[in-house]
Amino acid sequence: MTEPIFHMITGGPRPVAPFSHAVEADGWVILTGQMPTDPGAPDAALPAGIESQTHAVMQNLRIILQGVGLDWEHVVQCRCFLTEFERDYAAFNTVYQTYFPPDRRPARTTVGVTALAVGALVEIDCIARRPGAGAGAGG
Repeated sequence: MTEPIFHMITGGPRPVAPFSHAVEADGWVILTGQMPTDPGAPDAALPAGIESQTHAVMQNLRIILQGVGLDWEHVVQCRCFLTEFERDYAAFNTVYQTYFPPDRRPARTTVGVTALAVGALVEIDCIARRPGAGAGAGG
């Protein structure tokens, strides 16, 4: 195994806790869960509603993905956390699915939780894989 690389992305969202934006090892890139904060105004109020917050979280994830040279097509798994699961699940899915083509949707788990940092309605983390990483390695 290669030594992990700890990524902090210039212009990325300000961390709400002590963590790296992403950690990479052996072609796997694990992105820390993102909140619906504005990287340009991290102390601003969060967007109102699940749809706006979901877009904001996805944009923050994209900033990190692009900061490590990847994009949505490299994402293989997402974990999604909703504070108002029953109320927001359908609207969340409507927004979330616009980021992935129907034939390239990552594996996903969505969990209802009692609270999230900064009072967010949604948080999403994900795992991406670099193209060609591990090529030729038998299993």
